[in-house]
Amino acid sequence: MNALIWFVILYWVISVGIGLYASRYVKSGKDFAVAGRALPMSVVTATVFATWFGSEAVLGVSSTFLKEGLGGIIADPFGSSLCLILVGVFFARPLYRMNLLTIGDYYKKRFGRAAEMLVTICIVISYLGWVAAQIKALGLVFNVVSGGYITMQAGMIIGAASVLVYTLMGGMWAVAITDFLQMIIVVVGMLYIGWEVSGMVGGPGVVIQHAADAGKFNFWPAPSLREVMWFFAAWITMMLGSIPQQDVFQRVMSSKTEKIARNASILGGVIYFGFVFIPIFLAYSATLIDPAMVSRLLETDSQLVLPTLIMEKMPVFAQVMFFGALLSAIKSCASATLLAPSVTFTENVIKEIRPWKNDKEFLFSMRVVVLLFTVAVTSLALNSQSSIYQMVENAYKVTLVAAFVPLAFGVYWKRATRQGALAAMILGLATWITLEYVAPEGLWPPQLAGLLMSVGGMVFGSLLPQLVAPIPQVPAALSTD
Repeated sequence: MNALIWFVILYWVISVGIGLYASRYVKSGKDFAVAGRALPMSVVTATVFATWFGSEAVLGVSSTFLKEGLGGIIADPFGSSLCLILVGVFFARPLYRMNLLTIGDYYKKRFGRAAEMLVTICIVISYLGWVAAQIKALGLVFNVVSGGYITMQAGMIIGAASVLVYTLMGGMWAVAITDFLQMIIVVVGMLYIGWEVSGMVGGPGVVIQHAADAGKFNFWPAPSLREVMWFFAAWITMMLGSIPQQDVFQRVMSSKTEKIARNASILGGVIYFGFVFIPIFLAYSATLIDPAMVSRLLETDSQLVLPTLIMEKMPVFAQVMFFGALLSAIKSCASATLLAPSVTFTENVIKEIRPWKNDKEFLFSMRVVVLLFTVAVTSLALNSQSSIYQMVENAYKVTLVAAFVPLAFGVYWKRATRQGALAAMILGLATWITLEYVAPEGLWPPQLAGLLMSVGGMVFGSLLPQLVAPIPQVPAALSTD
């Protein structure tokens, strides 16, 4: 136990030091926000993968699979990995050509100031649950490796403070460099633990057969209208709702070329989909190694199954490898998701209210917002009772109903107008919020109804006589040729 604690401390100090070292590359607001648009293919791919391979991939997805099987994880990894692939195929090139700082800038350029402000607020709100999930996972890790000496709450505060330090100083440069190194740790660590656990259970075939016999590979929903619609809604929530997000956009814009932006997003999605099944394999192996422990934790906190397995059944070296990989995954995701909404809020809200005089003031403003956002999400994590998987999945509902349709139609439908975009946002949000309040478990999933109303608002709002003054012209950079 002592060796593991010291490893965690040493690892934490080194990673924070690397992040602080990266601050030497931050000379301007653009460096802080998108790393000067200078990142090569390997680094962009690493940061795409590392941003998504966070606490929900290691702890949330695996624990959800234990309880609900393959059909219960349709949102992540099936929806989330497809999101990255869709971004690469359909959105990376046209967005990269526009040379924007934030995703909110796209809405301003295409649909005007009101659309920019509304979408930015929705995006920032959506990040609250996602970042809080990473902070909560950090608290869980500190609690487990310290044998309960560090409480969950204290662990959250320690974790949030340390991630804040290098994100605050190094911005996207710090995120990119640490992501690249941490991706290596994640890959090596997870493969090693997979090898160790495989030897304990008699090979992957034994685990796969046991899971199949237990019905864990039942993927498709029951043949009823309600089950099908809720299954589909869970799938598209992350697949489409994650597309108009600043963290995805930052990786596109940080790339050295538009070709890198496209290919890195696709490759990152493919790698993520493959690796997320390693924690699933590890967690389910626990049902063969220690079924009593699994049964007990499924009744209390299923997210502890995998960490408990490692702590109780693995040698110290294996513990070091696992928690090194887990900390790498969580820290990469946390730093990226702290930076993304902070940059968006600074550029698309504060700038319009109080324009800064120079780039130095812009950089200072972004750092202040990073600090305030960290305090907000840490407070949310300390008070939330939701699981990590639920917090991440719920984060994308607001962007699904408010931001996806204007982005997709804005890029691929030249007749999309400002009036159509505003109608899509307002109708989508109003429908979703109303159903969440009056019929959250009804026939229609609230986010699916909101998405359909958003599509209707865009189409009819754009085709009907225009009551809102149109944008003078569609930017040439939107061409997808």
